[in-house]
Amino acid sequence: MSRVVVTGRVPEAAIEKLRAEHEVDAWPGPESIGREELLRRVAGADAVVSLLTERIDAELLDAAGPQLKVVANVAVGYDNIDVPACTERSIVAANTPGVLTDATADIAMGLILMSTRRLGEGERLIRSGQAWKWGMFFLLGSSLQGKTLGVVGMGGIGQATARRAKAFGMDIVYQSRSDIDPEIAAELGARRVDLNELLAVSDVVSLHCPYGPATHHLIGAEQLAAMKSSAYLVNTARGPIVDEAALASALRDGRIAGAGLDVYEHEPRVHPELLELENVVLLPHLGSATVETRTAMAMLAADNALAVLSGERPPAPIN
Repeated sequence: MSRVVVTGRVPEAAIEKLRAEHEVDAWPGPESIGREELLRRVAGADAVVSLLTERIDAELLDAAGPQLKVVANVAVGYDNIDVPACTERSIVAANTPGVLTDATADIAMGLILMSTRRLGEGERLIRSGQAWKWGMFFLLGSSLQGKTLGVVGMGGIGQATARRAKAFGMDIVYQSRSDIDPEIAAELGARRVDLNELLAVSDVVSLHCPYGPATHHLIGAEQLAAMKSSAYLVNTARGPIVDEAALASALRDGRIAGAGLDVYEHEPRVHPELLELENVVLLPHLGSATVETRTAMAMLAADNALAVLSGERPPAPIN
């Protein structure tokens, strides 16, 4: 029987699945596990089921010991994992693609609607108790019909967001490392362009690319200046893809119309200037936050761990 360490709270169904075959040490606390406690708990582990809040680096892998076989991340993104360090130690790293596609695309579409129609401002106004009265020019927003959505990163989530936007009457352009399936491109009427053209023509720019050195501050002051002054930026990918200080400045000065964020550069801290602005919608990383999706993520992570412990290739390997 192998020892599996789960670094944070996950749905009980996944814990039960792991416990049916192995010894499980699952962190029970509502708060994230502290670093020292994490390093202590992973010692002797054969498998680590990790959350994106934990840094899985060489220090942790060495603390676990040479018997560690697999790190199964309960997330599709894996910027918290040092994958080369895992590969160097013959440790399999795995993630949970696919199962959170629709939930995250729903949040992206929600942020598009909230920012373009100023729904956050309206909700805050009502809750503030301020007097208000309907009028022809009261909290005017921007319609989506006939506008252009620019998708940066046309993987599964990007495509699902584009499909939703298409249903709202939007035209689709995208920037990606390669062309998408021609049938999907035809279905969406999607046209591949470079980032500069995407920024120039889009009324809404939605970020869905993975985070890494190549995409750190992919959207900075220069890129924000290239957008229309009437355009909106939405980020449901990873916070550091956007230079948050540059975004706050662009929003404050009206260089873009608005933004919707579910992720942050120094999460969970939010740039203080963003908190003071009305033209940005701020969500606390809710992209995959449905009961169904989080359960599916945890179950896939458990399947990844169990497969490797059984000497098999996991369903969703990274390396």
